[in-house]
Amino acid sequence: MPGALAGLSVLDLTSQLSGPYCSMILADLGADVVKVERPGQGDESRAMGPHVAGESAPFMTFNRNKRSITIDLKTADGGAIARRLATRADVVLENWRPGTAARLGLGWDDVHALNARAIYCSISGFGQTGPYAQRGGFDRIAQGMSGMMSINGTEEGPPLPVPIPVSDIGTGMFAAIGILAALRVREQTGVGQRVDTSLLETPIAWAVYEASSFFATNEVPRRLGPGHRTAAPYQAFRTADGWINLGGGSPTFWPIICRVLGVPALVDDKRFATPPLRVKNRAALAALLETRFTTAGTAEWLERLEAAGVPAGPILDYGQVFADPHVRHREMAVEVEHPRAGRSRVLGIPVKLSSTPGSIRRPAPTLGQHTDEVLKELGYDAAAVANLKARNIV
Repeated sequence: MPGALAGLSVLDLTSQLSGPYCSMILADLGADVVKVERPGQGDESRAMGPHVAGESAPFMTFNRNKRSITIDLKTADGGAIARRLATRADVVLENWRPGTAARLGLGWDDVHALNARAIYCSISGFGQTGPYAQRGGFDRIAQGMSGMMSINGTEEGPPLPVPIPVSDIGTGMFAAIGILAALRVREQTGVGQRVDTSLLETPIAWAVYEASSFFATNEVPRRLGPGHRTAAPYQAFRTADGWINLGGGSPTFWPIICRVLGVPALVDDKRFATPPLRVKNRAALAALLETRFTTAGTAEWLERLEAAGVPAGPILDYGQVFADPHVRHREMAVEVEHPRAGRSRVLGIPVKLSSTPGSIRRPAPTLGQHTDEVLKELGYDAAAVANLKARNIV
């Protein structure tokens, strides 16, 4: 079956992670993504290690299913090629600093004049408007300015970033959602629109507990370490041979947890009598429960808790994750044949559609791998392509 977005043409002018992650989602679902890169150098993420046979492993993961064309967009002929691509595209995606696309003749107004049906998506550090619009943005900066780092880490320790670049990845996901919404509107109006999202707004939008707490109390949320802001016991505990996550926030689970852990007296302990009191006294509660958890191994506790119907799970490293039978069944690591790196693995597709499933149809492209192919589709003959190459335009 063709993918859900088969027939959709995407012009991807982005680099690094946020934009390429967005276009990866569209490509996985069937869209034809043409990735524009700088001649000789390409996307900056090609330099990210580790490398396999000279190819960046991260790049190969979030640029699969795409075609690569190299264009010097600062030249007149290079800009003309990009505009021809934009004329036939359903989606144009860029993540330059605001104003850069317009200076290259590829801004929203330029593309809309050429192709009124095109959805034009801009990803930036701070959005296309506002006092910070012209600032460059990176994931770590967005995590800090969004409040996310202020709540991450131990209570007495420094603010910490989330190691996974969640602002980049999440903004790519929000951009894909916006693009799909704009495509739905285009079905009704025949006209495209601009999608504007930013690295800063993504983690702010995710602060559902912290924001609602602040709005209700005007108290600034603080770091909680391993605890949860609204539920207890809902955290990681050390066991005799590792760690376990306990999802015991529901009042229904509290007496069951006490029974499984062999501490029935805690059910009647006034410090823990209600959910708000368990949250208030989470430190004392965690210390008592961890004393019990360290008396047995993770597997034993998981078996007991699962038998009692209490949500729990082990804390796995990535070697364990990709060896896990359920993860393997869900195909979250997929093998591809790369022209240089050979047989290699990339992350799988987390959204499973029953009738039009996504697929990893091709590995990430080598730099400029599809330049001749795409130019031919645009109507350039062999002589014209050779001329462009001789002048280092492509």
